[in-house]
Amino acid sequence: MRRTAPAAMSPVGMSTAEMSGVAVPGAGDPGRAAADTGDHAQDGRPYGGPRRETMRTEFAFELPRGYVDEYGTVHRDGVMRLATARDELVPLRDDRVRENRAYLTVVLLGRVVTRIGTITDVHPGLIENFFASDLAFLQDLYRRVNSEGQSRAAVACPECRHEFTVDLSGSRLGEP
Repeated sequence: MRRTAPAAMSPVGMSTAEMSGVAVPGAGDPGRAAADTGDHAQDGRPYGGPRRETMRTEFAFELPRGYVDEYGTVHRDGVMRLATARDELVPLRDDRVRENRAYLTVVLLGRVVTRIGTITDVHPGLIENFFASDLAFLQDLYRRVNSEGQSRAAVACPECRHEFTVDLSGSRLGEP
């Protein structure tokens, strides 16, 4: 019997679908991860193939103020992807960063923010024109999703002291 070839793998052992955040059939099902039941027509994996978990790589957000383009249109919603090692290393070679370390944030965000409103060509020149509050918001979101691995924060109501979590990326609670 001839088996199908496994999906193309990256050097670190993750398929292209997994690296892009696409759901992989059977992911997150710990009950089936250890045992192979043989029902592969149902779950889409080749015979004997391992189950893998998916990883969220993109995070939607809503800016506090929004970027105002040259036509006066306000762009508030956007998407930030997880940073790679390359994203953090390449800006260090940028002459603007060498002259002014504070510019590192602008170059780095220009690499990982993939969309602002209808604008998909996000670059440092665009990030330079953000309001300070929006830049601070994106810096905090970057730190949370890349260092801590999540974008939720525990908060308490100042009046009743009820504690709950909020999603700092701007998406509604309960939505991925």
